[in-house]
Amino acid sequence: MTLALSTDAQNLLFRDARTANTFTDEPVGDEQVRAIYDLVKYAPTAMNQQPLRIVLVRTPEARERLVGLMAPGNRAKTAAAPLVAILAADLDFHEELPRLFPHAAGAKDMFSADEAKRAQSARFNATLQVAYFILGVRAAGLAAGPMSGFDADGIDKEFFDGDHTVLAVVNIGKPGENAWRDRLPRLTYDEVVTTV
Repeated sequence: MTLALSTDAQNLLFRDARTANTFTDEPVGDEQVRAIYDLVKYAPTAMNQQPLRIVLVRTPEARERLVGLMAPGNRAKTAAAPLVAILAADLDFHEELPRLFPHAAGAKDMFSADEAKRAQSARFNATLQVAYFILGVRAAGLAAGPMSGFDADGIDKEFFDGDHTVLAVVNIGKPGENAWRDRLPRLTYDEVVTTV
């Protein structure tokens, strides 16, 4: 066996998992989301930046505001999902570096001095964390429906205070009827990997 993870776990996280387009009405509790986050927070980011911020959209009023900012093809499924999470990058993540990366005394100042570098690093590392979060949702036995079809500026203005930028909106829940499309092709190892 070349992978340490069991075949069942591999299938749960990767082979059998799909992007869900419909969900049952079974609720997703805060304890489930906490368990997901408490697992995926250990996955790596550069300099332990951890810039991901998550807004759980639970109230009908917030859901209505969000649905209006989604692309037309994403509105109905976002309105119907048991839980929706807005995943964003904290552009001021560097304020936490003295605590998260304490052995590098100048880390915070390095990012304070270069706003473009800070924004690029926040987006890159939070995007890594978005992927970890999706795998965490799958590890919890739930399905994720990640989307990038939305009015990003509108979501930033509606849900954030100017120092966060949305990266993805993810519908979360138990898969519903006809939740899956057929598995699409993947590139092979030889098409992707080269050795130098």
